[in-house]
This record gives sequence, C-alpha cells and structure tokens, in this order.
Amino acid sequence: MTRHRINLALQGGGAHGAFTWGALDRILSDDRLEIAAISGTSAGALNGAAVKCGLARGSSALAREALEALWTDIGAITDERLDPWLRSFSPLAVSQFVEMSPGYTFIDGFTRAVSPYITGGIGENALARIVDRMDMALICSPDGPDLHVCATNVRTGKIKLFTRDAISVASLLASACLPTLFPAVEIDGEHYWDGGYTGNPALFPLFDRALPRDILIVNINPLERPELPITARDIQNRINEISFNTSLFRELRAIEFVQRLVRNGIVPEGAMKDVLVHMISDDPLMRQLSVATKSIANPVVMHQLRLAGHAAADTFLDRDFDRIGTNSTIDLAEMFN
Repeated sequence: MTRHRINLALQGGGAHGAFTWGALDRILSDDRLEIAAISGTSAGALNGAAVKCGLARGSSALAREALEALWTDIGAITDERLDPWLRSFSPLAVSQFVEMSPGYTFIDGFTRAVSPYITGGIGENALARIVDRMDMALICSPDGPDLHVCATNVRTGKIKLFTRDAISVASLLASACLPTLFPAVEIDGEHYWDGGYTGNPALFPLFDRALPRDILIVNINPLERPELPITARDIQNRINEISFNTSLFRELRAIEFVQRLVRNGIVPEGAMKDVLVHMISDDPLMRQLSVATKSIANPVVMHQLRLAGHAAADTFLDRDFDRIGTNSTIDLAEMFN
C-alpha cells in the first residue's frame, strides 16, 4: 500500500469550520495518508489542535473522536437518527433566515457600534470554555504532527505563529479573536486578533525542508463569486471573504512564482523548495452561506457542512490520490492568469 505524508493548511471561518471537520474526518479514516504538519487559523487552529490531540495519543480514531467532541461543544448534532431531518433543510434558506432574523440584525448592528471593551466580548466566555476543555499537554507535545497556530499582532499588523510550547489556551483564542466581538488577547505583553487577517492559513511554516512537499489546503471561504454583490449585506459579506482570502492568494502566488522559476531553469532544482499544492473546497455550497452562519453556530448548517466536507475530501482522494507526491492538483498558473 502506497502511504503519503502530507501537510494540512486549515482555513478559518467560524462555524463554517464544520466543513473542515468533515474533510479531516475523511482524511483521518484513510490509512494511506500520514499528517506531518498542520497550519491552522481560527476555526482551522481549533480543528488542527483537536487532530493533534488524537494523533499525539497515537491514533487517527482518537483524532476523529477529538474533532467530534470539539464540534459537539460548539453545538453540532451528531445523532445519526436525526440525519434525514437535518439534511432536509436548504443551507441557503437557513442562512438567509439567520441573517434576516431580528436577533442577528441587532447583534450585528450592536457589535459594529459598540466596542467589545465595553461589552466584555459577546461569546468570549463560551469560546474560552470550549478551548479550556482541550488537552494543552498533548497539543504542545513533540508527538504527532507539528502544529502552527496563526494570529495577528495588533500593534505591528504582522503575522504571529505559535508552535509547540508557545501554543496555549490564550494563543488559540487569539487566533479566533474577531476584533468586533472580542477584546484583543494579550500574550507576553503583545495583543492579538484573528489570524485570518495575516495568514488564512499561513503556508510558509509548511515549507520546511524536513516536511513533505505536499500541502493540502482545506478552504472554506469562496475564492470567487460570479455575481456582483449589490445589497449592503452581500457587499459586507464579500468584503469579509476577500479580506480573509488575501493572505492565501499572496502565498499561492509566491508558490506559483517559485514553480515557474524551477520549471524554466532560472534557479537550479533543489535550491528552493518546489511544493505541491492541493485543495479541498466546495465553493458552490459556501456561496449559499453568509457571514451570519459563521458567527451563529446553527446545527443544521454545521451538519450539512460536515457532510459536504467529508464528500469533498472523498472526491479529492478518489480523483487525485495518485498525484500526491508527484504533481500539484491546483493549476496555480491558471489561477493567476
């Protein structure tokens, strides 16, 4: 049996990270794959931490259990008897219902007008309780894959990576700290916001020569939307998506540049790491959802996202497994043409 070592790059996106949960569940069930390193931001960091916990204990099955425990804490429903009912709702209809509900409208307007330093941060304690239940000793362990957690330094605007012993409850909260909802997280005298502003996810930690060439990105923010956003909500939603994809596009462009240099013989082969890039995503589904269901964890949406992530990973493995280790499955030249 051919076995491949891969690196995972996990995007943030609030409760939409349930898509990544489903994708990881499928990846972890495949004995042909070994996870060498993980870079995660926000929800991607939480997913990565859960995977690290299980693999550090020596088992993919334990990693899958840790993911399920994390998302059950967030509010997902995993009772299989409810599956037909949870599948029966349209994600678009649910997302629109949440977005147009008086409660969400009030919270959205309130958080735009009132500083979280006055409110104390809506939901801050709930998120902290979820992260507190994670095993930091395992997350910081040298066992299992390397884990990199990304946050944004508020003062400098630069990316900050937390690895090994630097990973803590505070750094995981910092990686998921949306500045309109939560006060900045202070760590060693510096203050941090959500890592999505500077690395969503950060790819460069996965360029280390000791790691395999393959980077598998689990993407949950649509890269493209064919329709022009016209309503105020649609415009704000697209601004959110673009801002959280900018850093990813920047790093993918740099990878494409290096690939071109190697391909054209401008730099000798081996002088720069020629990484292979793969992506699991479901843009058609994600285009049906808005920022509302990122911040409001809806059980129906999370259930359908999990199923979609599992299906997308299954499609990738069926179609592209044989290309892992030899070729990228994303045409970066075409992406940036």
